Amino acid sequence: MNRENRTSISEFFLLGFSEFPEQQQIIFWLFLCVYLVTMVGNLLILLAIGLDAHLHTPMYFFLANLSFVDICFSSVTIPKMLLNYLLRSKSISYVECMVQIYFFITFINMDGFLLGVMAYDRYMAICRPLHYNTIMCPRLCIILVMISWIITHLHALLHTLLMVQLFFCADNTIPHFFCDPYPILKLSCSDTYINDLMVFTVGGMVFMTPFMCITISYAYIFSKVLKIPSAQGIKKALSTCGSHLTVVSLFYGAIMGIYLRPSSSYSAQDMAATVIFTIITPMLNPFIYSLRNRDIKAALKKIKRELFKDPRITKY
Repeated sequence: MNRENRTSISEFFLLGFSEFPEQQQIIFWLFLCVYLVTMVGNLLILLAIGLDAHLHTPMYFFLANLSFVDICFSSVTIPKMLLNYLLRSKSISYVECMVQIYFFITFINMDGFLLGVMAYDRYMAICRPLHYNTIMCPRLCIILVMISWIITHLHALLHTLLMVQLFFCADNTIPHFFCDPYPILKLSCSDTYINDLMVFTVGGMVFMTPFMCITISYAYIFSKVLKIPSAQGIKKALSTCGSHLTVVSLFYGAIMGIYLRPSSSYSAQDMAATVIFTIITPMLNPFIYSLRNRDIKAALKKIKRELFKDPRITKY
């Protein structure tokens, strides 16, 4: 297509989940409740880890970062969708869309890197317990998180800069509830070969690095666990990994079904899978980690007693 026939658009239109007003109202209240639960749940995790000195360990440091990222991740997509419903609008400006893409890529990759770092932390705790405190020192933990932030921001910047080079024709309707990079690429009337190439090369490396770290870490963990003579020891070792494995399965299972193929194959049905890792997983993370973790539950109960002055506690 010639350059003069291309159109520079100023906004996109997000179709969302439904065109029917009755269904839109149900979807609005559902997503509002999910967003509030996500905010409250992750803020409680941050509060519990911040206030309880017993939780100032590498594992909970990474969990606190994961909760912070989940708060940001949910805030990238849901508030705009809710605002559009209140304003009875489906539009999102071109600049807002590019900003949304940037932070979407940043936080989705940061989630993956944190899950990878947490898997490495569990490997050190189970397979090399005598060296754990020496190796997983505060300095290393901070460096791992900082490197993850730098890589994810650079990766998001690369894809966003490539995205703004594209031209779009008359069709600016996105069959999604936010600016997902894949349906945006599908709308472009420019050649998206470079964009797709970056997704499969740079994006694949950024995506697969933490996934391989998780896979290798748990291969060593399970190898170590199988050598434990007592059933109680096996149960104790696996209990420290159960929550993490649940989150990893939800997160990577949904992502692999969408982004490990060309953008041209994206369809509206993929939006349902996107909901899992953009909305459901950030909401479930606090429940998964708190319900399966005695330390978190104890810290939350302590906060509850402090906030609500539990009458069961008697001062002498």
